[in-house]
Amino acid sequence: MTQFKVLISIILVLELFGLPSPVLAQINQPRKQIIVIDPGHGGKDFGAVGINGILEKDVVLKIAKQIIELNETTFNNQFEIYLTRYMDTLISLGDRTKLAKKLKANIFISFHCNHSDNPNARGVEVYVSKKQGKYSQESILLAYDLQKGLKENLGFKSRGVKFADFQVLRETVNCFPSVLLELGFLSNKEEKQFVCDSENLDSYAYLILNHLIKE
Repeated sequence: MTQFKVLISIILVLELFGLPSPVLAQINQPRKQIIVIDPGHGGKDFGAVGINGILEKDVVLKIAKQIIELNETTFNNQFEIYLTRYMDTLISLGDRTKLAKKLKANIFISFHCNHSDNPNARGVEVYVSKKQGKYSQESILLAYDLQKGLKENLGFKSRGVKFADFQVLRETVNCFPSVLLELGFLSNKEEKQFVCDSENLDSYAYLILNHLIKE
């Protein structure tokens, strides 16, 4: 059983019998924003396979875990941060969005990396839902803020904010601001080298957390 199913089962059982849930108790405390980070792919779904076999599923999970660590060590646990997966497991897209809704997230961010047959393709893309919803405007503002920060602070080429019908965005746009980040091209030699450096992953994590503070 995946860690998602374990967590969601515990929450549902506690609710059914009217018992207090530590997770739900934390949610009900307004002092912290709840951030749900979705490291894309996992398990048998590798995502993009880049130069020298680097896997998208591994890169995005490392960045997500680094965000949790920085939140604890540098940002004094300013946020409550949950991941849709903590290990190399495949979680369905529907289960990822169900978890975020159950946790009553304030912000949902899905992490991905890009790939192209053109080795010169490079840069960062940020997606929001093509479907209009309650939080469309907030999602667009968050997307523009993140792509601007990645360009100005890390030197990435900005490929802009784009609209798409991705399931994780479509199913959350009426619940909370949600974006999907394409954090560079694993098929590009320079960007692949960038994500292989742990210090650069720290920079990713720090930048994203720092921008979320302003939201």
